[in-house]
Amino acid sequence: MNELELLKRIVSIRSSGAQAALATVIRTKGSTPRKVGAKMIVYGDGTIDGTIGGGCGEGEVIEIALDVIATQKCAQHIVDLTTGLFYEDGGICGGLQYVFIEPIH
Repeated sequence: MNELELLKRIVSIRSSGAQAALATVIRTKGSTPRKVGAKMIVYGDGTIDGTIGGGCGEGEVIEIALDVIATQKCAQHIVDLTTGLFYEDGGICGGLQYVFIEPIH
């Protein structure tokens, strides 16, 4: 999703009063599926627009984003692609993604 489309969707969310959060990759270390600046909108029903890389890591961020929507408090999360399911599932990345998640008011 390009930046203009992202801004249009945020304006639409704000004007409609919908519940959503914005997840942004703010730092990376090593090999990651998306780089700094990648963004994803998470809606209150768990659907998304955009991507920060897909897979289990994106699933983790969606869960945290739903909590951000519920609490209206920002959060940070590190997606660790170096161990566990990410590595065992044959992932090719092996780095870290630092993600900032903020409610869209």
